[in-house]
Order: sequence, then structure tokens, then C-alpha cells
Amino acid sequence: MAVRSKWQSLPTEAINPATLGIDKLSAADIVEGMLGEDRKMLAAVQREKERIAVGVDIIAQSLRKGGRIVFVGAGTSGRLGVLESAEMPPTFGTEPDLVQAIMAGGKDALLGTKEGAEDNYEEGARSVNRLDPTRKDIVIGVSASGMTPFVRGALTRARRAGSKIIFVTCDPRTELQTFVDLTIAPSVGPEIIAGSTRLKAGTATKLVLNMLTTAAMIRIGKTYGNLMVDVQTGSEKLKDRARRIVSIVTGLEYEETDKLLKRAHWNVKAAIVMQKTGLSYSRALSKLRRAHDSMREAIGEDIEERLKELLAHP
Repeated sequence: MAVRSKWQSLPTEAINPATLGIDKLSAADIVEGMLGEDRKMLAAVQREKERIAVGVDIIAQSLRKGGRIVFVGAGTSGRLGVLESAEMPPTFGTEPDLVQAIMAGGKDALLGTKEGAEDNYEEGARSVNRLDPTRKDIVIGVSASGMTPFVRGALTRARRAGSKIIFVTCDPRTELQTFVDLTIAPSVGPEIIAGSTRLKAGTATKLVLNMLTTAAMIRIGKTYGNLMVDVQTGSEKLKDRARRIVSIVTGLEYEETDKLLKRAHWNVKAAIVMQKTGLSYSRALSKLRRAHDSMREAIGEDIEERLKELLAHP
């Protein structure tokens, strides 16, 4: 059969030989088949672990120099970038503009579809241009197929500005490999429903983005051990988490942590430094800055033994 489509040869559009008769299967068999395909997807992500680690170091280095992270994508890929950026401030206490996301079609495309937006190369370039990218910034293009025009336009503009570029795709053969600083391309194979990249490709992409952002935040001191010490306390649940973290690290009774956190303006790191050193709030902040935001360096203590003791005696 002659190939007339430029998309037909893409891995993300291929027909999966394992699911040819999926519409005749029981619900249980469909679920089992999906789990089997997801196991293949995890193996594909595993094969990219060294590239992911390189990406983490690139991002961490950029953040230490005052750069920003900008995700760019369309459809499922764009939504995953938006989700990643939205979750950074509450989890790691980042400023809203530190991690941003550009999605083809804008806000209207988050909950619905905006036909043709992903095909607009020029709008991709304009969208990045509005952020005034610099050499300090990291732009992460996300495209399961590896050929979304909107994403290509955005990355081209970012490249002209000298920004570092990471490209996350599920097509290892993408020609963009010669154009970007790093390509992360888990080869997940064809979806159970041909072309439905919200499935294996979407899950693989989510895993990769989780690792890139989380590991980079850990590397720049946003956790103490595995405690979320830069958590924002905008809800009662998060305030409770802050109290528990302070109690764990300092040994204060849970009820006493509330007074300390109020004095520290609900800044968990500052509260811990204040309790450990006897410093005022402003001096605690200064000590953290000198320690490059690292709790270990600021108070000169490890946390592992305390956490082990807590796990041993819940």
C-alpha cells in the first residue's frame, strides 16, 4: 500500500498487533491488555534514565543561575506541561513565573479542543517570544509525535534566544535531535487504540516530566531528606503537613509548632532554623540564603536517622 500520509509512519500512529480484536474482549481482558502494554511503557522509560538524569542536571544548573523552566506542548502533551507547572508552587514553594507552561490554543484548550492550534508554527514562536526567553532559561518541548508545528515554532524561537532546549517525545527517530540540547524519547510502541497518545505515550511523558522537575527541585534544596520543607500552606491540610514536618525535625510537640510557624510566617525552613539556632526570623532567612537554601547546610544536621526512628516507632 502506498504511503500518502506524513503521519502514517510515526510510531505513535502505528497499529498495535496485540490489540487487533480489542473490541471483542471482556472488560477484564481489556484491562489486562492495557496493563501489559503499560509494562512495556515502563521499560521504555527505564531505557531513557541516563538522559533523564542529564536533563535534571541541566535544569538544576539553570535554576541555580536564576533561569526559568518553560513547558511547551499541544493537546495531551500541553496539558501535562500545564499540570507540571501548576504543581510546582504548592509543592516546592516556587514563584509562579519560575515554572511556566505554554499550550497550543491557550486556556480554552485545557478543558476542550481548539482545532488547528497545534498546527500553528508562527503562534508557537510568538507564544515563547512573549516570555522574552534568555540564555538562562530551559524550554522543554513536549510532543508525542515529535513533529507538532506549534512546538517546533516555540523551540526555534527559544533557540534563537540562546535558551537550553530539552525535547520529550515518543519518537526516537525525530529529526529534532540535531536541533536541541537533549532529547528524551521513550520508545513506547503503538497504543492499544492506534494514535491515542493519551495512553502509553501520555503516561510515559508524565513520568519523565515528574522526574525532571522533582529531581531538579531536590537538587536545588527544596526538600530535607524526603520532607517537603518548602511546602506552601494555603490549606488546612498543608498547614498540618507543615506542623508535622517541623515537629519531626525539631522534636517540638505538635501543638507547639503552631506558635513557631506563626512567628516564621508559616515558612517551614525558617521555623526549623529558628528553633535549631535561636535566631530571629530575618536572621534565619539570611542563614538559609548563605546556605544556598539547603536545610542540611543551614543547620548542619542530617535527617535520615530521625526519620528511621519515626518509621520504627510510629
